[in-house]
Amino acid sequence: MSAETPLVLVLNAGSSSLKYQLLEPDSARVTAEGLVERIGEPVSVINHEQGGAETVEELHLPDHRAAIAKAMELFAAHGTDLTRTPLCAVGHRVVHGGRSLYAPTLIDQHVIDEIERIAPLAPLHNPPNLVGIEAAQALLPNVPGVAVFDTGFFHGLPDVSARYAIDRKLSDDYALRRYGFHGTSHDYVSHRAAEFLGRDYDATNQIVAHLGNGASMSAIAAGRPVDTSMGLTPLEGLVMGTRGGDIDPGLLFHLKRVVGMSVDDIDHLLNKRSGLKGLCGENDFRTVTEMIAAGDAAAQEAYDIYIHRLRGYFGAYLVELEQTDIITFTAGVGENAASVRADSLARMSRFGIEIDEQRNAVRSREPRVISTDASRTTVLVVPTNEELEIARQAKALVTS
Repeated sequence: MSAETPLVLVLNAGSSSLKYQLLEPDSARVTAEGLVERIGEPVSVINHEQGGAETVEELHLPDHRAAIAKAMELFAAHGTDLTRTPLCAVGHRVVHGGRSLYAPTLIDQHVIDEIERIAPLAPLHNPPNLVGIEAAQALLPNVPGVAVFDTGFFHGLPDVSARYAIDRKLSDDYALRRYGFHGTSHDYVSHRAAEFLGRDYDATNQIVAHLGNGASMSAIAAGRPVDTSMGLTPLEGLVMGTRGGDIDPGLLFHLKRVVGMSVDDIDHLLNKRSGLKGLCGENDFRTVTEMIAAGDAAAQEAYDIYIHRLRGYFGAYLVELEQTDIITFTAGVGENAASVRADSLARMSRFGIEIDEQRNAVRSREPRVISTDASRTTVLVVPTNEELEIARQAKALVTS
């Protein structure tokens, strides 16, 4: 492998998933990749693709450490010794960087300590992110690690979006603000959407809906993020797999004072037992869809609440941007659930948004238009590629 096309190993640990890729940032050529889903559930699934072969296994992976160990095992089983592979960097998705960490950053002990210190703001994500960092350091001690922060894309949010309406000194002293998340995905997808349509990114207004087990939306005005649905932590905003999104803060006082729940109990409720999981007992959107088809009333209500919240944010961002050139759906649900796309943008022709039923039904791994030719706002599905974005940012840092 030439120096001009170095490889980057990317580890992208989500709340219940692990994506990984070994790829060339310049050409976007993927040597090997995998996805581990349902980590911590009774049955986890790992899908590993390498050298034209695909391996799918169902097994119990209790945590992200076990998932990473299994991924490394499959790399070796398919002939890739990562300790002998020419790597220029290991790129790590880190969800929360707080106030000080927002640019791609070489990982040292200070950075690790800061990521750990901030972990209470992203308790489902920063700990598995740290597991990935520790595993890579143990396996590849001589390869530089680079942290790419989900919050980085939204670092420059205007104060009207970022500041909470609470005591100013308190919020300034403790860096209490809306940070936003899934920034790597919003960054990649918004640029890819403009490129796909041949638009000037810096002259385009966009709404991006990143809908996965975690879900967030962003409003981007002339290439600059101006609003996003998540806040200080990934709990704010849309209904998600296990997180309920926006709630009345008074509910938390009620749970403490009347129900008698501890702070840890409330934390667990909001992060693990809310959202789709709390409403109908399942957080996997595919399972929820199957339940709806079988006539499950709780699953149908969960879906309706999910769509209601989505429509509310679409409405808010359409008003905020005044003119919206592109709306893009991405991530697991956004890319695959045609009903979500159709229902969340239904009856919006008065706003210049019209979905083409046949285009919307197409399944593809490629960017595609799903709006009608008459729609003033172009609606797209663009598969996200956080791994490629992380790899490019990691390589740029270590070779600069």
